[in-house]
Amino acid sequence: MEDNKWLDYLKNVIANMPSGWLSMTTHRLDIFDEKLAKTQFLEQFEALFNKNIAETSALNELPTAYDYIRLGHPLSCILEWFIAKTHKINPNNVISFSSTTIPIMAVLRKNVLAKKNTQIVYIDDLPASFDLDILRSIYGYIFEVKKLKNNEAVAAFDGSTIFVSKQENIDVKTRSPNIDFYVNIHAHLGSILLINGDTNESYISDIQHVRRRETIAMTPANCYIAFKALLDQSSFDKPSNLDVNKSLVLDSINQINGTKGKALVASSGLSIQYAIVMGLIHHAQENYPKKAIKIIVPPNCYGGTNDQARRVAACLDNVEVLDLPVDGGNDMVQGIDIVLNKVAFEDAVPFIIAEIPTNPRVEVPNLTKLKDALSAVRKTSTGKQAIDPVFILDQTFCPNVHFLGEGEILSSMRAIAYASGSKFPSGGQCTAGYCVANKKAESLMNNIEKHLNLCDNEATALQYDILAKQLPSMLQRISDAYINTRAFVGFINKTLPEAKINFVSEALAEQGFTPSVFSLDLPTKGNNAEEKEAYKRALNLKLINLMITKIPQESKYCVSYGQLKGCYWTIPATSTQGTTKEGDKDYIARVSLSPNMDLELHKKVFLEFVNSI
Repeated sequence: MEDNKWLDYLKNVIANMPSGWLSMTTHRLDIFDEKLAKTQFLEQFEALFNKNIAETSALNELPTAYDYIRLGHPLSCILEWFIAKTHKINPNNVISFSSTTIPIMAVLRKNVLAKKNTQIVYIDDLPASFDLDILRSIYGYIFEVKKLKNNEAVAAFDGSTIFVSKQENIDVKTRSPNIDFYVNIHAHLGSILLINGDTNESYISDIQHVRRRETIAMTPANCYIAFKALLDQSSFDKPSNLDVNKSLVLDSINQINGTKGKALVASSGLSIQYAIVMGLIHHAQENYPKKAIKIIVPPNCYGGTNDQARRVAACLDNVEVLDLPVDGGNDMVQGIDIVLNKVAFEDAVPFIIAEIPTNPRVEVPNLTKLKDALSAVRKTSTGKQAIDPVFILDQTFCPNVHFLGEGEILSSMRAIAYASGSKFPSGGQCTAGYCVANKKAESLMNNIEKHLNLCDNEATALQYDILAKQLPSMLQRISDAYINTRAFVGFINKTLPEAKINFVSEALAEQGFTPSVFSLDLPTKGNNAEEKEAYKRALNLKLINLMITKIPQESKYCVSYGQLKGCYWTIPATSTQGTTKEGDKDYIARVSLSPNMDLELHKKVFLEFVNSI
């Protein structure tokens, strides 16, 4: 009877859910408490369930479950809640993934750091891409694998036991005390991880962090398909037109980037970055065995980039992260030259990850000097020629700039460029990210693809479909959004000249750097540094709250940019730099404009803000 009550309620929820639950990639930060991610949403959702309230208006008032759907969203939370209720466990113990293999890898990662044994048991087959040799040799994971015979019970094991199953419905078998983790796989939707027993609850936050940094949650569209199958007892729909859409997307990416080699598309920007980093480590282990690997990363760049690199290094003894200060008074080229000289002297393998323009200060280095610094021939301490670097460029702010094509500025050294697809490539409609290589780095793409497949992080069928529709208009949208941004920056300069605006010069714009993002360092006052900083932080929030209150249909307190319409405001230190060291955080306002917005209304409200301070 209780099961029927849940099912009836869920049918109403799915029928009445707000449209944004399926279509949005980012959500409002003003109704989001990161410490209570998922928990706060589910507490209030369950309160609605207890009152049998499922109207759209009520569902729309629920607090943000996660600030970004890559991490989770209303439908993933409700799916996890439903499965937890079915098995009479805490919803925190159920975690959905778009990937079929990453939940297994999340447990392996936790256990290798804890020096704990792991056993993977299964009945049917493990995912085809799950290369056990690579997991052991490149990731450093330690585990045993056992295929069970029909009706064979799982024996006790000194360590963690992961039970992997493939079923047509989202479910798990009767739970055994000898199984610590159930991973239920469906090839077209992703997987559900069930954490079994009180003794394993310490794994929850670590597994959630793997989902946060190396993959994504099961997508809203696939959660919706899963719900339809659960509620209607129907079979899962299989994607259609995938091959056609994939071909269109790969062709568009090469055309946009001016490249000809293999392009790869992943479920998110961090998913493609993880494939790049692990693919390059694989290449280094094969070609430079026993040499140290140095991942060189700006300490204040997007928190996911920084955090992911450090997480990779934590698992591998020969991998280390080196800081590369790049903006806010630091010179990227000078920093690269210094750190590459150091790495060369140590005869190590250098990989550099950097954003151009930088985030959040939107700075572009001297590209000729950057080319010279990356191309310079360096010597080891013994006088031998050092290993040349691979430059990994995050060009999400300006995905229209040709860095890698023949004759372009980064064509003469090994370079790979990638972009987050939740920005301009999809107009905010999906999270998929992509990467391409220049001719000198094309040989690296096979290993990158191998790790993309191993992690089962390729873009979903719907993501390919969205990109196929949106990529053809991307360059025009970038151009139109830049026009709005340049006009807004000019207005702010005129009305609040004391503010410091970080944005590209018109000379850089003529070179093709036309971002639609700028950062705003508001004027401050006070008797000392602490008072001045506190005043500025309060002023940031005053501005953002005024904008989102006066223009709620367009202005959002949100982490993203590149959307099809509206204007997005955030403070990097409290959003995209969440895991960045405190001293490297930027407590400034970051603003992003779209090609379709009421610019005059935004100017009017900003002037109201200026008159109030």
